[in-house]
Formats: sequence, structure tokens, C-alpha cells
Amino acid sequence: MEDKELNVIEHLDELRKRLIIVVVSFFLFFIVGFIFVEDVYKWFVKGLDVTLMVLGPSEIIWIYFMLASVIAVAATIPILALQIWLFVKPALRPHEIKATLAYIPALFILFVAGLAFGYFIIFPMIYQFLLDLGGDMFLTNFTAEKYFKFVFHMTIPFAVLFELPVVIMFLTSIGILNPYVLHKIRKYAYFVLVVIAVCITPPDFMSDFVVIVPLLLLYEISISLSKIVFKRRQKREAAAEAEYSQGEDVQ
Repeated sequence: MEDKELNVIEHLDELRKRLIIVVVSFFLFFIVGFIFVEDVYKWFVKGLDVTLMVLGPSEIIWIYFMLASVIAVAATIPILALQIWLFVKPALRPHEIKATLAYIPALFILFVAGLAFGYFIIFPMIYQFLLDLGGDMFLTNFTAEKYFKFVFHMTIPFAVLFELPVVIMFLTSIGILNPYVLHKIRKYAYFVLVVIAVCITPPDFMSDFVVIVPLLLLYEISISLSKIVFKRRQKREAAAEAEYSQGEDVQ
């Protein structure tokens, strides 16, 4: 009983250590992002046909904090993935350690790809749709806070959803998920993804279609990748069992 309690305490201590590293990394990246906020801001508003306004001093600091936070989150993702991997590493087999290590850069790449998809494809389409909807009815002026909230609303969800294939591959590789479960819950997953797509797009069919198709495709890609990882895992387990059986026969 005491050994189990010590084991739990050791695991909690290890988890605390990993969380501290992640939090410290986030704040360091946040400081770096805060320093370069002006350059990031100029990049975001480059080519914008309206001048952004602020309605008070607090909005200026809000812009700094939000942009710095997005930079910090993106930069911290590899650190977070590495700390999760180091935490579960003792429970992994040698071949699983090598296989799962490759997921760390993939998480960062897919996060950035999701941001790019949202910003360069979804955001311009929805932005233009809303401007056309207003037409000559309104004088178009945006506050910086409202504009960047809209930008983040159109990009961050895709950055998170683009992580789906790698997360499913990782969970499959350590035995938590398998493609049969993913097939079984497919209709529920589709429903959730469609609801997400409808919530973050304007109320027109084309916008919904442009967002729904990539999300459903991501899920199907995740199932296919899960199948590959699951089959490799089964082969390795079968080979290990055969090797173990041969060793017992020799004895």
C-alpha cells in the first residue's frame, strides 16, 4: 500500500515538474511575443482597406496581450508535446518511444497549418461576405479589438482542429484509441464537426460547405492514419509474443 502511495506521489511530482516547464516556457514566449507585437500587428493589418480604431487605452494593451498570447501558445505547443511525451515515456516500449517522438514537430506544423488555413482561406471569404452583406447600408469602421477578435475566432478553432490526426495517431499508438472505435463514433463526430463549422461561419451554404468538407476530411484522414498505426502496433505485439514464446520453449 505504501509503495502504491509513493508511486502516486512520484507521478504527481513528475507531472508538476512538467507543468512548471510548460508554464515557464509560455511566459518566456509571451515576453518575446510582447516585444515583437508591433511587427506582428503591422503584418496583420497590411493590405487592410480600413484603419483600425481604439475606443480607449485599455484596448491598446488588450491588443498587445492577445497577439503576444497567440504567439506564445503557438511556440509553446512543441514544448507541451515534449513534456507530455516525457511524462508517458516510462510506460512506453522502446519502439513506441521512437514512433511517438515524431508527433512533437507534427503537432506544431499542423497547428500553424490550421492557423494559415483559417487566416488565408476562411477569414477572407467570411470577411468579404459580411462586407458585401452590409453593402452601402453602413459606414465601415472597425475597432482593433473587434477586428482581432473576429480574426482569432476564424483561425484558432482551425489550428486546434488540425491537431486531430496527430492526437488520434498518438492515442492509437499507446493503445487508448483504435480505428474501430473511431468508425463506431463517426456519425457523432460528424455531427459535432458540422455544428462547429456552422457556428463559426456566416449563414450561407457555400461558407458552411467550405469549412465542413475540410473538417470531415480531417476526421477521415485521422481514421486512415489510426488504421496504419494500429496495424503496426499489432504486428509488433505479435512479433514480441512470438519471440517470448520461443524463449520459453528454449528454456
